[in-house]
Amino acid sequence: MSTVVAPFIAIDGPVGSGKTAAGRQLAARLGHIFLDTGAMYRAITYLALQKNVPVDDAMALTRLASTAGMELAATPGDECRVIVEGDDVTDELRSAEVDRSVSAVSAVPGVREVLVRLQREIAGQGQIVMVGRDIGTVVLSDAGLKIYLDASVGVRARRRHAQLRESGSDVAYETVLTDLRRRDELDSSRAVAPLRPANDAVTLSTDDLALEDVVDRLEAMARRDGDEV
Repeated sequence: MSTVVAPFIAIDGPVGSGKTAAGRQLAARLGHIFLDTGAMYRAITYLALQKNVPVDDAMALTRLASTAGMELAATPGDECRVIVEGDDVTDELRSAEVDRSVSAVSAVPGVREVLVRLQREIAGQGQIVMVGRDIGTVVLSDAGLKIYLDASVGVRARRRHAQLRESGSDVAYETVLTDLRRRDELDSSRAVAPLRPANDAVTLSTDDLALEDVVDRLEAMARRDGDEV
């Protein structure tokens, strides 16, 4: 009996749900390319902050996304590195400053149009695990496997706070919680591609699951016996 591995896997969910860490490990296990689409929106946000482009100026942000010359360096089993204007900015994208502005930037239709096109181009290069907020609903709406990871807001805030502390930030937990709630509202209520599970997505709560347990479950979904597909 043969095993068939889903070639295109879409993982969506709110910040702190574990989708990036789980998706990266799943891609490594399967030998797929891994793309965190949120990093692309963070890269435009980071660039806007560096260039003093107002994050409420939709036209300026669209121009920035269109001219940034963003490139994605993809290696099977590893995450894509994000290159903008010739510089690898991947390691600069998880700051509290970017956190506070990325939802506003990602809500701009012109920015989304530019980046969704790039995301689909990457998917065309081969088997991929892609994570974000509109992958199953928009970017890879025909993906063979769609997952929606979720967790309570308190759990997600604690995870994000720990990440920021590990990166050297001294931001308070209460600030992280407030920002996360605000981002949830922005992401789920935006006019274009709001955060929601695809109709045919499998929803998995990660509240009480260790990362390895989440990845085990996702891998079991991704690998199916040939006569089950």
